Amino acid sequence: MSDMLWQPSAERIDQARVTAFIDRVNRRHGLRLDGMAPLWRWSVEQPGAFWREVWDFCGVIGTDPGGVAVDDPGRMPGARWFPQARLNFAENLLRRQDQADAIVFWGEDKVKRRLSHGQLYSLAARLAEAMKAMGVVAGDRIAGFMPNMPETVAAMLATASIGAIWASASPDFGVQGVLDRFGQIEPKLLFSADGYWYNGKSHDVRQKVAGIVAGIPSIERVVVVPYLEEQPDVAAVPRGQRLQDFIAAASGGHIEFNRLAFDHPLYIMFSSGTTGVPKCILHGAGGTLLQHLKEHQLHTDIRPDDRMFYFTTCGWMMWNWLASGLASGATLLLYDGSPTLGHGAVIFDYAEAEGMTLLGTSAKWIDAIAKAGLQPIATHHLAALRTIASTGSVLAPESFDYVYRSIKTDVCLSSISGGTDIVSCFMLGNPIGPVWRGEIQSRGLGLKVEVFDEAGQPVVGEKGELVCTMAFPCMPLGFWNDPGGEKYRNAYFAKYPGVWTHGDWVELTAHDGIIVYGRSDATLNPGGVRIGTAEIYRQVESIDQVAEALVVGQDWDKDVRVVLFVRLKEGLVLDQGLIDTIRKRIRDNTTPRHVPAKVIQVTDIPRTRSGKIVELAVRDMLHGRPVKNKEALANPEALDQFTDLHELQG
Repeated sequence: MSDMLWQPSAERIDQARVTAFIDRVNRRHGLRLDGMAPLWRWSVEQPGAFWREVWDFCGVIGTDPGGVAVDDPGRMPGARWFPQARLNFAENLLRRQDQADAIVFWGEDKVKRRLSHGQLYSLAARLAEAMKAMGVVAGDRIAGFMPNMPETVAAMLATASIGAIWASASPDFGVQGVLDRFGQIEPKLLFSADGYWYNGKSHDVRQKVAGIVAGIPSIERVVVVPYLEEQPDVAAVPRGQRLQDFIAAASGGHIEFNRLAFDHPLYIMFSSGTTGVPKCILHGAGGTLLQHLKEHQLHTDIRPDDRMFYFTTCGWMMWNWLASGLASGATLLLYDGSPTLGHGAVIFDYAEAEGMTLLGTSAKWIDAIAKAGLQPIATHHLAALRTIASTGSVLAPESFDYVYRSIKTDVCLSSISGGTDIVSCFMLGNPIGPVWRGEIQSRGLGLKVEVFDEAGQPVVGEKGELVCTMAFPCMPLGFWNDPGGEKYRNAYFAKYPGVWTHGDWVELTAHDGIIVYGRSDATLNPGGVRIGTAEIYRQVESIDQVAEALVVGQDWDKDVRVVLFVRLKEGLVLDQGLIDTIRKRIRDNTTPRHVPAKVIQVTDIPRTRSGKIVELAVRDMLHGRPVKNKEALANPEALDQFTDLHELQG
């Protein structure tokens, strides 16, 4: 089967945070657990006891949770966690105020800065004071149209200190993509940089911000953060104000943290938008904090003064995950821009310069630097690096080989997988266990992850649906503007009532690890970034010549590429000019990752009898898989044109 590629040394096992946690559990509960797998079993058999131990071990700041840790873990959704506890998310992340690095920031090769814990606390305090002065209160929504830079973290922390709700999107989104997200949640305040750098080029976003403000009447003020310019001109930004002016009257003293219920809202995260405008997923402060502390300390072995890096934008949940590293006393290494700068060496330059202990990235990036022939093991000094984490798409077995051959031999390679839906992971690393080629090491502690076959029965050693059969603290509170909870239940609990169905096609291995074979739904995933088809349809079908469209992901070169099929208006033929128009429209209004690799004309698009297009059936045809339930289609003959397409052979 798969090969063992790495084992931790006895010294490493002894020093791991999870080893100390296991010792604590054994001592306090009279157990003899001796590794991650038995700890996982205990954590799902005794969820209340497990999560209370996580609270104490990780030093959560807040009122003693007391009473029951969970009222009914079998009720999903609906279980309540730590109903008597009160805490503030930002207070836990701002626990340090010393002069050690809290954040190091590289903006490609253009900007390098660092903030101490004390400086970060002071900036968050000034922002919170200024936000309160303009009337921001608990429950208000604050939005960030920001690069991955220190001010973004500080603005999020200021928001959370008040009990307001943070939502963010990366500045490479087009205006419509932002309106689809922020327009639903009606933010009171918008933070935006003046622009960003990518691949050595500057991109001014102030005109886009003007369009966003025009489309969202609830925005009372826009705080413009300097990045491209030291003194950005904000004249073109309606209700715009420079950051320095916004906080000019604030003292930056003590923060009055608003301690609120465990399930008080913290974040609104946005789904990929597969079936319409993106869903607004509401996450609670306590569940997010507890889950991230567990994942960082027990699964990733994060310790005080570790230096954590993850390549991410502020439109991806890994940004939220990274920011929580402050709660474990770690330093955040932020990077904004292209990860391929300097022929792909820039991230390893960063790792060497800053003593990076966790390098987090995407499977596609690892594949890309392997193809480019990078040999960091020979060119960079990576002695501090203990963990490499990969997510976003499936990490190919060959990429496991490359990491150990060409980056570092003694490193815990943690392929991790979860999603925006839980702002965390269902399966991830095990710092005290071996790494097997092509496998994720462990199911998440406290998450009763199982694999169901078509009959809804748990299986081992067979491919099936990834499910979670017991409630867990970081489950969403619900969806924004879904008062009855119907959209929420339909999203995760429709297939197996009372069981969370995640949409991944996986296998539980003999090593108690997980192999992921891809998404089991229609979500696109090029380059490890989830993309919803509806976002592309919205742009393509606004073009006059296009009657309708269908988009799918085609497995290609160890990744997924976006393939767009268009039915044009009567008598029209797809030419290069129209292809360029389609691609430009998508790029201008969404992100570059949404742009299809192939655009192909078809004469008809298959649909159900109720009129819904059938993306999954088309995707199966492209990959030579049989299509089930053709009788449900109104026009099954339309599927024939998606077989053996010569356009998709190269």
